Amino acid sequence: MVPMPGVIARGGQLVVTIDGCRDGGTMSSNVFSRATVRPFDEDGERAQGVVTIRDDARPGTYDITVDCNGRRLTRPAAFTVVGGVRGGVGGGVTTGATPADMAIGGGLMAAGAVGGGVLWMRRRSDKRS
Repeated sequence: MVPMPGVIARGGQLVVTIDGCRDGGTMSSNVFSRATVRPFDEDGERAQGVVTIRDDARPGTYDITVDCNGRRLTRPAAFTVVGGVRGGVGGGVTTGATPADMAIGGGLMAAGAVGGGVLWMRRRSDKRS
């Protein structure tokens, strides 16, 4: 059983591929509703299902249980849910720019302007010599 991606944000889609699941079946976890897995390769030996992680899922590591061909298989710690969109420092959960983002961006712009001004002044003085 292979879930992709291994780390996912709340509300994201998780694709699970199961080897040896000839007739398809179902899969379940604490953070998504029971879903169907269907054979998808020529031989019918592999099945796949797509689920959406609930928006209210708590960050953490979760198991997946698959019922297939009369067998039940649970993969512990199959994937990890993070608190929000993976971006920014440490995978921020807010949307838009925070005050810290604005301060960092403003500081970088100011440093670039000062550096550009110094370079321009040095080149200008080199031409006069």
